[in-house]
Amino acid sequence: MKGFERARLLRGKRKASGGRPRCGPGPDRSDVRTMASQLERWLEWRLARGYSPRTTRTHGFNMALFLEWARERDLVYPEQITRSILESYQLYLYRYRKADGKPLGAGTQHGRLQLLKTFFSWLCRERLLEANPASELELPRPVSTALPRGLSREEIASLLAVPDIRDPLGVRDRAILETLYATGMRRRELVMLDLGDLDRNEGLIHIRHGKGGKARFVPVGSRAGQWLETYLEGCRERLLGSVGEQALFLTGYGERFSPNSLGNLVRQYLKAAGIDKPGCCHLLRHSCATHMHENGADIRYVQQMLGHAKLDTTQVYTHVTLSALRAVHGKTHPSCGERITGEER
Repeated sequence: MKGFERARLLRGKRKASGGRPRCGPGPDRSDVRTMASQLERWLEWRLARGYSPRTTRTHGFNMALFLEWARERDLVYPEQITRSILESYQLYLYRYRKADGKPLGAGTQHGRLQLLKTFFSWLCRERLLEANPASELELPRPVSTALPRGLSREEIASLLAVPDIRDPLGVRDRAILETLYATGMRRRELVMLDLGDLDRNEGLIHIRHGKGGKARFVPVGSRAGQWLETYLEGCRERLLGSVGEQALFLTGYGERFSPNSLGNLVRQYLKAAGIDKPGCCHLLRHSCATHMHENGADIRYVQQMLGHAKLDTTQVYTHVTLSALRAVHGKTHPSCGERITGEER
């Protein structure tokens, strides 16, 4: 049974079972003095000032982890929190081990503690606390960011050859892989694309939901553009579950992808291609940036493609291409082919 036929069968089973399960009720927020109530106010305050909903949700989740830790110790009100309590939480984060036995990364620890400093600073600003207990909290020292690992051109070719383009889902998946590699967009940016975001005449995609709420236009390129045309002309309508669905890329259920489902899809193709590297969609993003820079693209154009707010974030790709620089140096510098003699030593 082909992927498209299997998806139609599963779609029917989902409808018969009533769809996805609903989430249960949230925690009680009746006491406005608690940190839980003030957290909701803080998150609303951030949204009103232009912070992206996705970032705000992530911050809310990470803060909820602290509130749960505090609640287990009967600490529910802001005025109960002291610097020594926050240092105990910092030690808890340092000692914490995930399901695989690994510790939390220094960046994760730093981010969660920085949120506490921001949250308690806001409580002081709102005159709900007289002093910020997190003001003098020492954050973990930042660690140097690992260089991004992308795919070689040979690995890209192997990956793109995996989808079965005789199947509508295979055509869709080839179009997804081509688009990720051609544009370097993030996985969430791709799943949020609507039909109207693709300018088929100009060969451009309007990324309206970029990181930090920033929008940008990126070129698609001829090959990815052709696969998008093939998908739109012959496959998308067959996947469509609801007439009003505007998502550019549809799952087998006829719905918009979630970031996790897209990541799992790309990860399966990487495995099928025999590529054993950490990451999924970001591998294609890194490959796009690295290959463009290796072929002569100015780093500022790469920055615009990737949607980086700061050039420093993009300049990591100048280090990735050092191997190419070393090879060129070896071929072109006059001294590289010479060896010193014994007399010179």
